[in-house]
Amino acid sequence: MQTPVFTSFTIPISNQFIYIMDIISPLMAERKKKKTVKNWYSLLAPSMFGKAKIAETPADDPEKVIGRVVEVSMQELTGDFAKAHIKLLFKVVDVSGLEARTAFVGHTNTTDYIKRMARRHKSKIDGVFDVTTKDGMRIRVKPSAYTGKRIQTSQKRAIRAVMKEVVETLARNNTLDEFVKYMLDGEIGKQTYKLSKTIYPVKRVEVHKSELLDVPKVEAKKEEEMPPEETEEMEEMPEGETEEVKEQEEETEKETEAEEEKAEEAEAEETEETEEVEAAEATEETEKEEEETETAEKEEAGEETEEKKEESE
Repeated sequence: MQTPVFTSFTIPISNQFIYIMDIISPLMAERKKKKTVKNWYSLLAPSMFGKAKIAETPADDPEKVIGRVVEVSMQELTGDFAKAHIKLLFKVVDVSGLEARTAFVGHTNTTDYIKRMARRHKSKIDGVFDVTTKDGMRIRVKPSAYTGKRIQTSQKRAIRAVMKEVVETLARNNTLDEFVKYMLDGEIGKQTYKLSKTIYPVKRVEVHKSELLDVPKVEAKKEEEMPPEETEEMEEMPEGETEEVKEQEEETEKETEAEEEKAEEAEAEETEETEEVEAAEATEETEKEEEETETAEKEEAGEETEEKKEESE
């Protein structure tokens, strides 16, 4: 029995190119079909930063925009060049139309700014504190204190305790927006600088990083117009049913107005009765006071007559 012999064969170069293009061309056509139109969504800062437009982002679906994080320098929002080293982080939490609302989720300082403050033969006191604000939001704050010379570990421990006390008191007595404002304006550093003078004079105190542990939810403002669901239902109803609904609404309004008028009349009657009772009580009290004064005057007159009789005798 003869064994089969497998011979190798080769495809010419020109035929190979045609073969590869036949495989790739349908895949390229599918990719072209999958291309979708993307819209640009403008990202708005929270109300504490004036709802300013901070960036734009493209997306083919509004749900894909939610959860994106944007980094913006504080100089761009406030125009203050002295705060160019502060980088603010905003997270998209809600989308309405082509506008996306964001929430403050933290901030960081640039690395060159931090390295410029930390030098040799100086001490750096770091702290990490998880605090809860007045409105129940949890935030992680990482302040750092810098001294002009090296200090002992006991002094570092005492300054760290002062920083913790300042951060906790500010968070306890203020809401999230107020606390963030104080933190970015340097209020934590000012209070720590004053209280730590008795331990060791601190050169500078900076909150180099913060992180929001609970992302707040943005509540959509209640519009005066009817919600879209009710408007759709009204559009779907025929004309006869819509007129009946309007008549029912008018009847309910009239009933509520009549009930309000009755309640007002009852309140007026009650007030009149209470006024009459109060007036009667007042008259009774005045009569009693007059009788008491008369009796007191008579007693005084009797006493005076008796004294005169005794003197005459």
